[in-house]
Amino acid sequence: MTTCVVVKKNNEIAIASDSLVTFGDTRLSHAYEVNEKIFRVGDSYVTLAGTAAHFPVMRKLLTAMGEDCKLGSRDEVFETFSKVHEILKEKYFLNTKEEEDDPYESSQITSLIANPNGIFGVYSYREVFSFDRFWGIGSGRNFALGAMYAVYDKLHSAREIAEIGVHAGAEFDKSTSGPFRVFSFEVDF
Repeated sequence: MTTCVVVKKNNEIAIASDSLVTFGDTRLSHAYEVNEKIFRVGDSYVTLAGTAAHFPVMRKLLTAMGEDCKLGSRDEVFETFSKVHEILKEKYFLNTKEEEDDPYESSQITSLIANPNGIFGVYSYREVFSFDRFWGIGSGRNFALGAMYAVYDKLHSAREIAEIGVHAGAEFDKSTSGPFRVFSFEVDF
């Protein structure tokens, strides 16, 4: 799958991802295709975990929303991803079922967002989280979370912490590999 992380520390925000795409047992590395797992929408950086089909769909969908794509707060992210869910169902034929007893329809998407307002996570049922320190998604997330936890209080740079997270994911998760993409920017909190 992937390893993607977001970090907030000392007036800096960073988002990072690996670049490996997998299809079952097949690996499509950066040597065969430039796999960009982070894309820009306005002043936000967005990354996803899950099926490779999500990337072109979500990139096109979020950028085409224009002013309706608001990602500046937990509530705005929820509203935007609720609209996205409807569009995915109507236009892209989203399969909304994960389990028979699901409480809500699933968007089948896990996402991280980084922008000047903070770092956010979105899960399948449009659960939205606003993180204070860091978070990770994808198959390498547990390795990334452990590594970032171990260095968070010791390092001053959100970018360095994010890099350590994705490197830990690649070290131990078979579905994560470099090169890595890292974006960071200063914020006023």
